[in-house]
Amino acid sequence: MKVGKKYKEAREKIGAREPHDLDTAISKVKENAYAGFDETVEMAVRLGVNPKHADQMVRGTVALPNGTGRTVRVLAITKGEKEQEARDAGADYVGSDEYLEKLKAGWTEVDTIVATPDMMSKLGPLGKILGPRGLMPNPKAGTVTMDVGRAVKEIKAGKIEYRVDKTGNVAVPVGKVSFSEEALAQNVLAFMDAIIKAKPATAKGTYLKNVSICSTMGVGVKLSAQNLIARLKS
Repeated sequence: MKVGKKYKEAREKIGAREPHDLDTAISKVKENAYAGFDETVEMAVRLGVNPKHADQMVRGTVALPNGTGRTVRVLAITKGEKEQEARDAGADYVGSDEYLEKLKAGWTEVDTIVATPDMMSKLGPLGKILGPRGLMPNPKAGTVTMDVGRAVKEIKAGKIEYRVDKTGNVAVPVGKVSFSEEALAQNVLAFMDAIIKAKPATAKGTYLKNVSICSTMGVGVKLSAQNLIARLKS
């Protein structure tokens, strides 16, 4: 695979592919971010699960203590008094039928959709449109709820959803390169704590097979799973 000069230089600076402790890994990611914008810092975890089995599906949400650093556009699909509750909580778009029509027509100016249970019968037919974009509200993710205000506030504050893909990998944003090393470490540990607690009882063998961190345009840095577990216990 052909890579750019800056990427090669960053890869050479990071050196061998041995796992690093959390602080060292974060430092390397920040030092070797070379893009001309505030890159997102991303975590990728390969899990020892078989997502083909329903009882080994790893999915959930976690509130990052320092947020993601990006503005999340939230659409609240609801009616009546819940509309004002959503607006007061900071939802960018609030409504029902008018937004259902916009979504059906391919509207994409939204990152997350929160809905009250009574609206799911109308959202259901849009599953083929919303599902591939990761926009379909789900009770397990806390995006189908009567407590619309709380859901919107949590998402705006940095609550993220994670879900293992068909190859056993989970990837999420944990902040920005401009974040302090301490803030990034806190976010990483919050995410890893959630992942470890979500381990399926039926998963056998090594659960955390590979953990890495990188910036949007940067080189991936391997993390020591043992170091992460020790940090969480300390």
